[in-house]
Amino acid sequence: MALLNFRKKTEGAPPVDPKVSDFLQDFSIEVMPRTAEKVEDFRAILPAATRVYIAHIEGTPIEDMVATAKRLSADGFQVMPHFPARIIKDAATLEDWIARYQGEADVKQALLLAGGVAEPHGDFSDSMQLLENGAFDRAGFTRLHVAGHPEGNKDIDPKGGVANVEEALRWKNNFNARTDADMAIITQFAFDAGPIIEWANSVAASGVGLPIHIGIAGPAKLQTLIKFAIACGVGPSLKVLQKRALDVSKLLLPYEPDDVVTALAHHKAANPDFNISHLHLFPLGGIKTSANWAQARGAQAVAAG
Repeated sequence: MALLNFRKKTEGAPPVDPKVSDFLQDFSIEVMPRTAEKVEDFRAILPAATRVYIAHIEGTPIEDMVATAKRLSADGFQVMPHFPARIIKDAATLEDWIARYQGEADVKQALLLAGGVAEPHGDFSDSMQLLENGAFDRAGFTRLHVAGHPEGNKDIDPKGGVANVEEALRWKNNFNARTDADMAIITQFAFDAGPIIEWANSVAASGVGLPIHIGIAGPAKLQTLIKFAIACGVGPSLKVLQKRALDVSKLLLPYEPDDVVTALAHHKAANPDFNISHLHLFPLGGIKTSANWAQARGAQAVAAG
């Protein structure tokens, strides 16, 4: 597929590392209805057909979610809304949401996850129950993504460790094998390439063959990233931010994820079979800021898998 350039070139862009540029192709990005409203024209800042996830935060009306999906779909983007199991009341609600997304916004992809609430609002408590329901298959969805946690997840493993997280990934991998679902793992963000690589290798060694879309926090103020990292349960790699915070010369400068992305890109180039296939940006410092960062480093076209 031909590469489609951004409409605008970033002024004063740094030299492009071809390995980083290759790693950034087909990147995805995440928005919420309230953040999407601040973007006048997504086509001016994102490559054509970029996959855009729409995060569904507790309390967000489904009407706002569908309206955002409709707008992005009309602009030619691949839209992947979140389906947080714990805020979906029952099977009828699930089917209603699917029908709305499909009928109004031509959505055919979804990210299934437990959701960031402590107690389920209804019948579902995890993404595996959503998969088993079969509603997405009946509706003809072509792609389903599930969550991954490079640094563990205390909601899933409250006593620490990663046993339950790993068991859940194996279940999802087996579901992918026994159905015609087209699946991938998308992860929480992290800041240190070493643990990310170790985790991805351990996933492959456990027999899980799903491709991984690695979550990376886009450029943002350091204090903003630390706040989000603590709230989202980011673990050992938080020390990367804490170390930076001790350096007065860097304290007031915005964090940019070049170190972690460059390390992952070079590892991928040296190991083409490495199971991290795509990069996903969490635009914690703003959608346009993250999009410009990717553009400046050579990101161009999307035919995301």
